Amino acid sequence: MIFTPNPSVTCRIDVAGLEFTGYTQPRGGAHAEIMALRAAAAQGSDVRDAAVHVSLEPCAHHGRTPPCTSALIAAGVGKVVVAILDPNPLVAGKGVQQLRDAGIEVEVLPVDHPEAIASRELNIGFFSRMIRRVPWVRMKVAASLDGVTALANGQSQWITSPAARDDGQAWRARSCAVLTGIGTVLADDPQLNVRALLDSPEGKIAAPRQPHFVLVDSQLDIPLDAKLLKTIGQHGQASTAYPQETIDLIAPRAGFIYHSSQNDQKIKALEALGVKLIYMPEAGSGKVDLKAMMSDLAVNQEINELHVEAGFKLNGSLIKAGLVDEMIVYLAPKLLGAGMGLANLPELSALNALPAAQDLVYQSVELVGEEGSKDLRIVARVRSSQKF
Repeated sequence: MIFTPNPSVTCRIDVAGLEFTGYTQPRGGAHAEIMALRAAAAQGSDVRDAAVHVSLEPCAHHGRTPPCTSALIAAGVGKVVVAILDPNPLVAGKGVQQLRDAGIEVEVLPVDHPEAIASRELNIGFFSRMIRRVPWVRMKVAASLDGVTALANGQSQWITSPAARDDGQAWRARSCAVLTGIGTVLADDPQLNVRALLDSPEGKIAAPRQPHFVLVDSQLDIPLDAKLLKTIGQHGQASTAYPQETIDLIAPRAGFIYHSSQNDQKIKALEALGVKLIYMPEAGSGKVDLKAMMSDLAVNQEINELHVEAGFKLNGSLIKAGLVDEMIVYLAPKLLGAGMGLANLPELSALNALPAAQDLVYQSVELVGEEGSKDLRIVARVRSSQKF
């Protein structure tokens, strides 16, 4: 599980043929190295001169917890293998240097090593926030095989199968926040929370946290009785995999509304419901400044991964502004004919040369669901987002 805004880190300590593993806990909790050291201590194992494998460079600064480098040095470990360096400027090589200065052998894997690639992919939102100062934006779309996301009358529930919708819930669950537009709220009155049970080695478990929601609503048209507003303050659910003490560390669901309205009465009413209102007008348009919003989400709200489930208008605006990194498209085996497309992109409709098209790179193509009720899931990444 990714306990944002922390990166997801695994630490393994090898001692006399035994392995002790730890995982980074939610913000304010112990990091992976501390959890692994505690696991070894609980079994009475001496970790002096032991080999430590960690998926991200150990932290070297005092944040919400003490430095992991200090704990490893105090434990007297012999070697630390680091899958990838931490992009956080507060760490960024300092952790490795502290360990080496203490006489501990440190190996940093090449950036093209499978473990380094896997760690970066798992934490791609954290890397994006630290390096680019914007979240990793993943847009989810459900459509018919001919690319229709809603009928001409706006009806869209449901084009894809229950299995595809459950799969989409898992992508929601890994994100820091789910973004939508006011058009979707007015049309569907969604909750945009995590309701499906998630797969794990222990079987089906409840999601341990709820991603925050982000709404683009320039004129604050959201009804005060919208279901989305009633999800503010929701918590995850404890389970054998995620006990209550872990859940207690996770911040409850927050709601962010970006707007350009000066309707003081509506602002006060929404604030009374617990909404975090952020005034961010785009000069001369009366709309929300989407680029400034992304920067604010990363820098001030600590959002690593942003999961977009919006209508074709907002989808088009985000793509046009170059703010989308990855798309998850579920295609149902049906044809719907006339209707709304994946995104409103009039610029692409007027193309007269193929090289000007928006270029994507397939990450995976899989069938989702049971026999007789399968949809196609395509994960495609914007080529310019491949490297940063």
